[in-house]
Amino acid sequence: MAQRNSTRPRRHFSMLRGYQLADLITLANGAAGTASVFTTMSYLTMPEYWRIYLALSLLPLALILDIADGKVARRHRQQSPFGQELDSLADIVSFGVAPAAIAYGLGMRGAMDVIVLIYFVCCGVSRLARYNVTAGELADAAGKVKYFEGTPIPSSLILVAVLALCVFFDRTGDHLPLGAIELAGARWHPLSLLFFINGSTMISKTLRVPKV
Repeated sequence: MAQRNSTRPRRHFSMLRGYQLADLITLANGAAGTASVFTTMSYLTMPEYWRIYLALSLLPLALILDIADGKVARRHRQQSPFGQELDSLADIVSFGVAPAAIAYGLGMRGAMDVIVLIYFVCCGVSRLARYNVTAGELADAAGKVKYFEGTPIPSSLILVAVLALCVFFDRTGDHLPLGAIELAGARWHPLSLLFFINGSTMISKTLRVPKV
């Protein structure tokens, strides 16, 4: 028997139609992080201070949006597995890739620097993936997670603040604090250790940070 063709019209962009307000705020978070990366790239070709200041300022905006989406989701009871996954994907752009891109743009471009920055981003990805998997195990009877295992990825804004100070005091490029050294023929800026430390605290299972 021939299968009857459905008369129901196909709806394009049907996924977008299902977005809640909280999801749109989450997307704005990811958009701010992406814009920060692009602005940093433009700074590399046209090193004007307003470009890097814009790249830096977009990340606190991303944090405000990250906080807002959770509040909106709880207020309107729109929390869902989709929203949780979307939030993690936006966070890795805004608080993982974007800070690493800014650090690269400001002078951490040696081979060892790049390795550290890649490690930092990978730690952020791992931290978010682990949280999504273990959130249910860490939740209390009311479904609320009381603490984070490892520092949350928005803690990278501390590094962004350090980089902003470097720009303000004109300590970028070859003038980054702590200078640069050669290790086995590879250039390394010791300041990148801050990214190594922050990444390592993200993936710690013994460090517990209360969730407010």
